[in-house]
Amino acid sequence: MEASHRFEIPRLPHLALHALPRVLEGMIAPVVVFYAGLVLLGLGGALITAVAWVYGGILVRLVRRRPVPGTLLLAALGVTARAAMAALTGSAVVYFLQPTLGTLLVAMAFLTSVPLRRPLAAKVANDLVPLPAAFLAHQRVHRFFLRVSLLWSLVFTLNTALSVWLLFRHSIAAYLWIRTPAVALLGATAVVISLWGFKRCVRGVTAATP
Repeated sequence: MEASHRFEIPRLPHLALHALPRVLEGMIAPVVVFYAGLVLLGLGGALITAVAWVYGGILVRLVRRRPVPGTLLLAALGVTARAAMAALTGSAVVYFLQPTLGTLLVAMAFLTSVPLRRPLAAKVANDLVPLPAAFLAHQRVHRFFLRVSLLWSLVFTLNTALSVWLLFRHSIAAYLWIRTPAVALLGATAVVISLWGFKRCVRGVTAATP
């Protein structure tokens, strides 16, 4: 294998430390903020605090002259639309149902990419860490990303099923406090499996190439 095909995958502790602030800001804190607003101020207050949290994150970055991630801008648009729909219907379920349906569409996209032989997991991985074209074209690598696409399709499907069950069978409080750690654990497990499998794949491709 050419030298350009050899690359190091960061160790899991380093990846975890890198991801922790984003998990706290993007997953844990919004749940705490929304629930606090719901308990103290009612649905209207919860919607306002949820929107204020996202736009506050943008404002802090602008004040500190730090770049605003595109994902945060998309999150701001999304939370604004969700809050508007929930305010119009007067239902907190509507606020959480919209991203749940989006999760189902993501699961279908991963699943559909497998029979098309264009694994979505490969595109996501290449967006995160640019990979050599020759490496991606390797048959063993292609099979790996097909399997990982199935894995993430399953993860997002389970995410959707759990979310819908909690939304329609339990309270919003139960939805928030059960779903958040469950989804985080499910996602973390899938990430560990994906990284472990990718490392094995890289070693296998490297060893098989003169």
